[in-house]
Amino acid sequence: MERVTPKKHLGQHFLADLNISRDIAESLRRPGDLRHVLEVGPGMGVLTQFLLEHAAEYDTTVIEIDRESVAYLRQHFPALQERILSADFLKQDLGKLFDHEPLAVIGNFPYNISTQIYFKVLEHRQLVRECVGMIQKEVAERIAAGPGSKVYGILSVLVQAFYDTEYLFTVPPHVFVPPPKVQSAVLRLTRNQVDRLDCDEKLFFQVVKQAFSTRRKTLRNCLKPLGMPAEAMTDAIFDKRAEQLSVQDFIGLTRQVAEQRQTGDAGK
Repeated sequence: MERVTPKKHLGQHFLADLNISRDIAESLRRPGDLRHVLEVGPGMGVLTQFLLEHAAEYDTTVIEIDRESVAYLRQHFPALQERILSADFLKQDLGKLFDHEPLAVIGNFPYNISTQIYFKVLEHRQLVRECVGMIQKEVAERIAAGPGSKVYGILSVLVQAFYDTEYLFTVPPHVFVPPPKVQSAVLRLTRNQVDRLDCDEKLFFQVVKQAFSTRRKTLRNCLKPLGMPAEAMTDAIFDKRAEQLSVQDFIGLTRQVAEQRQTGDAGK
């Protein structure tokens, strides 16, 4: 197969170093020997071509929202055809697309929606066993950050609750056409052994988001909108800020919020 080389299209930045494209493709470990790999935003197939080298190991499906790119893919990758989806990844039900079978997600993710892509992965966390993405370096560092870091935040906690997170390597601007003003990085998520959190998962998401809503304030002040009265927040954890809490701390905090809600409901 003739190698696809990038060109400027629609004002985007295309990866020009094919060795890096190969490295990204080879970063897939496919835990449990997954058969389905979904590439998000393939563009002109700079990464796709290396995924297709593993056709004997897994089936590659690509999803692309840009019609010109879809036309290009249909012309240059005849082997894909029925597995080229002209659609918005963020609007898809991955369970329906893949008959509820486990899959891996990979891509040089558009930086303006990379955070939304990770929330979509979280939404389908029972199906997505692995996710390898090239994203803006700052976002990768944020997702991989641990408690106490200034960049540790909502996405860090939510992703790490369900995935083992690995910052694989940094990608400099000069390997793109045209070079962007930011550095990039490749991040790998692998689904951990937690089937379900030891708390109400919907409430967990709410607690994490509310706790980081005002980073400089203590949890005692942040959690009032969730119905936590001051007299119920006697535990020392409420004197901390969100960035100081681990995933397990947030799970325990969620249980406390749930218990207080039950107590409040019982007293009505």
